[in-house]
Amino acid sequence: MNDSSQNSYDAGSIEVLEGLEPVRMRPGMYIGSVSRRGLNHLIYEIVDNSVDEHLAGYCNEIHVKLNADGSALVSDNGRGIPVDMHSKGVSAERVVFTTLHAGGKFDTSSYKTSGGLHGVGSSVVNALSEWLDVTIKRGGSIYHDRYSRGKPVLELEKGLLPVVGRTRETGTTVCFLPDSEIFERTDWGTDEIKSRLHETAYLNPDLTIYYTDEFSKEGESAVFHEPEGLSGFIRGLNASKEAITDVICFSGEEDGISVEGALQYTSEFHETVMGFCNNIYNAEGGTHITGFKTVFTGIMNTYARELGLLKEKDANFTGTDIRNGLCAVISIKHPAPRFEGQTKTRLDNQDASRAVSKVAGDELTRYFDRNLDTLKVVLSCAEKAAKIRLTEAKVKTNMLTKQKFSFDSNGKLAGCESRDASKCEIFIVEGDSAGGSAKTARDRRFQAILPIRGKILNVEKASIDKILANAEIKTMINAFGCGFSEGYGNDFDISRLRYDKIVIMADADVDGAHICTLLLTLFYRFMPELIYEGHVYIAMPPLYKAIPARGQEEYLYDDAALARYRKKHKGSFTLQRYKGLGEMDAQQLWETTLNPETRILNKVEIDDARMASDITGLLMGPDVEPRRQFIYRHAADADLDI
Repeated sequence: MNDSSQNSYDAGSIEVLEGLEPVRMRPGMYIGSVSRRGLNHLIYEIVDNSVDEHLAGYCNEIHVKLNADGSALVSDNGRGIPVDMHSKGVSAERVVFTTLHAGGKFDTSSYKTSGGLHGVGSSVVNALSEWLDVTIKRGGSIYHDRYSRGKPVLELEKGLLPVVGRTRETGTTVCFLPDSEIFERTDWGTDEIKSRLHETAYLNPDLTIYYTDEFSKEGESAVFHEPEGLSGFIRGLNASKEAITDVICFSGEEDGISVEGALQYTSEFHETVMGFCNNIYNAEGGTHITGFKTVFTGIMNTYARELGLLKEKDANFTGTDIRNGLCAVISIKHPAPRFEGQTKTRLDNQDASRAVSKVAGDELTRYFDRNLDTLKVVLSCAEKAAKIRLTEAKVKTNMLTKQKFSFDSNGKLAGCESRDASKCEIFIVEGDSAGGSAKTARDRRFQAILPIRGKILNVEKASIDKILANAEIKTMINAFGCGFSEGYGNDFDISRLRYDKIVIMADADVDGAHICTLLLTLFYRFMPELIYEGHVYIAMPPLYKAIPARGQEEYLYDDAALARYRKKHKGSFTLQRYKGLGEMDAQQLWETTLNPETRILNKVEIDDARMASDITGLLMGPDVEPRRQFIYRHAADADLDI
């Protein structure tokens, strides 16, 4: 390193971000992403604040409205954000909306339990909005404030908000327009929002949520009020399934942690266990789910031995044996939860595990002691699952023989030189032509290429023996190195994954989209941790290459990019249309799709696990009519290559 480069790194190189600047510079740190998932998260942050008012006993109605101009409004009848003078010399409302880690959630006398414990929700939404408007009803007066990209617009007299009216009501209304400079897209995911609001109503039986959509063309209004609580939640989840037990509910409190749960068995051999902490859905579970699963497995194995289903020499049923057919929701209220990440996908408190274990253990034992017929149904499910698991273990041993993959001439995996999984990537490429180009174009130090021939099996419709017999699927399982989870047992171990990135690289046409969908269905159903832990990506090869008579050539990745190019480019140009990856030479494929410095990859993420499971079953399953109705309903959302 030369002296000049060393000298350039001095005190002037240290940048200090003030106020809400860090949020606008690194939004993903606060809302997970700048995709539609992150966009929807803005609404969730404001709604969660209103729900916290409900948990504190001051709010029973929340209104959520998507306006025609793309803005969103969230209103509640809680106490209203404090507006009096804060020690910082400005209204407390200004502190809440302009200062990170500021809010009433740190004060246990204001909120015993809360979902928004980081104190960043309102300020993050403000920072990422083109404008945000606040109306507060409190103490007989109506107060108003407004912001533009996180900065106050109104001049305050003596630091206090202006009074714009009088009222006997109380509450807070926040209206905001997401900033198009921040988000990749600003069209709300209405299905996801409705699902989240409906879940919130199930978790809070005394709360009513009014939803209005004036943003979508068809428009919609709904009222979410679920007085049956978790019992109704379970029935809703199992509405299209055959239930084989009644809904079993339990609740209690341990060490200041409130625990509530509900469960039911269906005839489908599939497990659904959802966890919530302070009304926040924990997509990756956490200690409360671990506590429930552990104690439930122990209880059922104890009963199985007492009833003689398991002999002394027999091994215990596994947790997956016992939970096959189970649908359960576990909800806790914790005074000081610790979440992994601002988006709160996983709970980390060890005392939550102990509390759930104690409450669930005591209450479920009491229930099954009094309901032996239900107990026998549950144990018969576990017994059946165990037999299937043992049988299929033998099938799997015969089918999935150990293979060592390296470079070969048969169109199989072309491995990479590095053995450091954190640096390695594998590209799943359809077709010999594209596979050959990719093998030539790649950086063989860290990039592996796995060609597949045609469309793989639709695993949503196939039996497990056909799935494991499929050559392409077997090749992928062996290449990834982390095994396969088929529901009856779990041989999947994410720690053995050989590649940090698994990239689906398909043609940008209908067939390519279908191949991509089939692969995602395989991963989601049988290797879901690959998606949940952020290892699955979709490559974005360009559709066009614009070659001007003068100037620099440019790759265009979609029709919108082509339209922008036509507007800004003056002069003639030649347009090359790539109908498939096989039409690119190795250099073009490297520049556009493989080079980490220039490529575009879309990470596959799951925002709502329940909705993802339902939609996967609907679109890839055997029932035609529900799929037809879904396609008609969402036809306007499709990106068509005409």
